[in-house]
Amino acid sequence: MDNAAFSVTAGAVRGLIDHAILKPELTRSDVDAQLDEAAAYRVFSVCVRPSDVAYAVERLQGTGVGVGTVIGFPHGTTSTAAKVAESLQALADGAFELDMVQNIGAAKSGDWERVEADVRAVVDAAGTTVVKVILETAFLTDDEIVAASRAAQSAGAAFVKTSTGFAGGGATAEHIRLMRETVGADTGVKASGGVRGLDTFLEMVEAGANRIGTSASARILDEVAHRAETGAASTLGDDTTSY
Repeated sequence: MDNAAFSVTAGAVRGLIDHAILKPELTRSDVDAQLDEAAAYRVFSVCVRPSDVAYAVERLQGTGVGVGTVIGFPHGTTSTAAKVAESLQALADGAFELDMVQNIGAAKSGDWERVEADVRAVVDAAGTTVVKVILETAFLTDDEIVAASRAAQSAGAAFVKTSTGFAGGGATAEHIRLMRETVGADTGVKASGGVRGLDTFLEMVEAGANRIGTSASARILDEVAHRAETGAASTLGDDTTSY
């Protein structure tokens, strides 16, 4: 995607959204409401908890909304074998994309061979399925973000991603720009965590993100509609309940 030519239309915005349904305390009725919201707003995909994949696939059948899930979430410290097994189960349940958490401790230790091998094992298990690697940038220095992005790219990941949304820090434009500069145009960059309104969404796109993870999809798309109708920003502001 040519981010410089990004047009703020409902279709363009919804086409970048992975609607996050990941909080551990969500009940089945909570999940239902979020899945129905994603379908109503016609976002690109939902990203659900691994145990919800098969259910979400069935509920969203015919809506055009894809179902992705997370692997090794949120800490990235499960064994590589466990991440592979989790990936295979997610694929069997119908997941069309996988967002895996890198081994953050290995990254902080500078053990980039281990980080890359962990990612490569999931990429190999996924086959042609898109794998995004969550770096958890809030824990990393700029040099570590660069090294982690390179390790994920070398391992064959389709995207590098900022955050889980559960580490006390989310995406920043500075980190998105750094990740984009590191991986170039051929690898995706996903901003996730703290994108709670249209202004932040557009800031991330302008910095180089070509996918956005958010649970504020309704707020963002309502803002797009308001601007299209009135030519002015609304007073809704950010959805402070989102992550």
